[in-house]
Amino acid sequence: MTAAAPMFPSGGQRLVIYAMYDERGEVAEYVLHALAALRAHSAKVLVVANGTVTGEARAALSRVADEVLVRPNEGFDIAAQRAGLDHIGAALADYDEVVLTNDTWFGPVDSFDDLFERMDATPVHFWGITEHGEETPNPLTGTGVLPAHLQSYWIAARRDLHQSAEWSTYWRELGPLRLYNDAVLTHEIPFTGHFTRLGFTGVAAYPASAYPTPNASLFHADLLLRDGSPVLKRRPFFHGPWILDRHATIDRWTLDELERRGYPMGLVWSDLSRRVEPRVLNTNAAMLEVLPDVDVAYDASRPLRTLVTAHIYYPDMTDEILDRADTLPGDYDLVVTTPDAGRAAAIRGSLDARTARGSVEIRVVENDGRDQSAFLIGCRDLLTSGLYDIVVKVHSKKTVQDRFAIRRHFKHQQYTNLLGSPGYAANLVALFQREAGLGIVYPPMIHIGYPTLGKAWWANKQPVRRMNARLGISVPLDDVSPLAPFGSMYVARPEALRLLIQHPWKYSDFGGAESYRDGGLAHTLERVPSYAAAELGYHTRTVASGEYIAVSHSSLENLLGEFRLTLPGADDAERIEFVRASGHLGTGRLRDFARVYLRLNRPGTGARVRRVLRPIIKLRRWILERRREAAGRP
Repeated sequence: MTAAAPMFPSGGQRLVIYAMYDERGEVAEYVLHALAALRAHSAKVLVVANGTVTGEARAALSRVADEVLVRPNEGFDIAAQRAGLDHIGAALADYDEVVLTNDTWFGPVDSFDDLFERMDATPVHFWGITEHGEETPNPLTGTGVLPAHLQSYWIAARRDLHQSAEWSTYWRELGPLRLYNDAVLTHEIPFTGHFTRLGFTGVAAYPASAYPTPNASLFHADLLLRDGSPVLKRRPFFHGPWILDRHATIDRWTLDELERRGYPMGLVWSDLSRRVEPRVLNTNAAMLEVLPDVDVAYDASRPLRTLVTAHIYYPDMTDEILDRADTLPGDYDLVVTTPDAGRAAAIRGSLDARTARGSVEIRVVENDGRDQSAFLIGCRDLLTSGLYDIVVKVHSKKTVQDRFAIRRHFKHQQYTNLLGSPGYAANLVALFQREAGLGIVYPPMIHIGYPTLGKAWWANKQPVRRMNARLGISVPLDDVSPLAPFGSMYVARPEALRLLIQHPWKYSDFGGAESYRDGGLAHTLERVPSYAAAELGYHTRTVASGEYIAVSHSSLENLLGEFRLTLPGADDAERIEFVRASGHLGTGRLRDFARVYLRLNRPGTGARVRRVLRPIIKLRRWILERRREAAGRP
């Protein structure tokens, strides 16, 4: 029988084993922030890093941790914590409590003082910050009961437990953890029940019974923050948006609460930008800003040094573009790029008739790559000069290949959502004043008149993947459609675009009209800016006017309703799962339906059939080739 549960003794010694993994071998600032705060409550902090750690990262970790242990990236954070326990060895007996934690949370929000003070006075053998409540059926298996359990991102074990034979046996017999579900099913879920049945007492600082969901750390994190939780799990921001939609989880409310409580938001944005698909983050964090036409946010005492780059192929649009630029608050320098001297002369006439608000320059550039090459090559010296805080990239947009109504809407969608009015533009610039980590802002994805929804990669995903590899961008690509400035107009910090700007592009890279076909360089570059900014820790926001949102939302609401009409499922999450499991529907032929049936009801059958038929298919192809050769003989 176990001894009565102890409190943490006055002057006691606490060991923290902090598991981390960074695919780049770096260390995020939020990790350093957390470790510095943990160290204030600990006699020793041991960081166990899965994978590799750069020399710079190791040096940074050494400033906030007592020891850094690097091991192969195997077994997730649980195996890392086991390695940490093995590394400490018999010296574990010197500590009154060991905290096993990891890098899956932001914190502390405020400080850890209240948490440790409250839990130190609580007689327990082990404790966690949050728990997952009991749930039926088990969402991981679809059957049975998921038992209540402490969530394993933070487990604190007191001496009576960590010095017990049962503790040693548990860690020694814990099997290999090859998959994420292995870590959940063989450790996180059973841990609490296992030691409770052995007579040890465990509690959660914020028990599931206090919240309207079994998993408050994922679905109601804002309520945990309001109750004083010093940590915020990172998962809500990269969890499937359709799952959060099912639970009506509004991560923006969570972020508002996090900011209200004083957590440095730059740590959140720089981390999530580098590690989450940009469109997923944009969706989960509701990063679309609906800006009013009346200035409510701009600080005239802190003007930003602004450059406007305008690629003007159609000189008759010069005044329209300059009228848009003049909505910007304060002065700005203007550089106009155009393909030939004749256009330059016509543009000069329009410029001379206006009052400049800064320096004005016209540059004649090659037209291969159009506005993309004009920006990245023709304006490279200005973008890399360090003279500007933000750059506004616009161009003369006519989209002449499309029907009148479509091209009119596209131009309106770009211009009014970027530089709609003086008040609107002031509010947009104010976003950059407010958020030092904001890298790029542009209108939402065009969808009225264009089949972009769910298809906006077209043939450009692999070219983007290859380009990102060339530029050193490791940000994960969005699955369905990229978060990108379709229309190629935006406001950005030049520094956020550094990976794009510093690359030695040449006009010959663009290949004329070929670059504007899907998979060509211009269309590839159109999809890269947010990924390039995110690699450097800068986040993206999309912006729109109230008028545009009224039009766009009504259209999207109707379109979604049409698609829902014939799809099975109780909610959109089930419908999405059904559609993804069905795969491509083809053109409605019998064999298309047969493939869908097999994918849904006999998964794997198609692959087995293809393996069986592969020799027959090869033989048929060989026979057809021989027949074609014979037919071509004299």
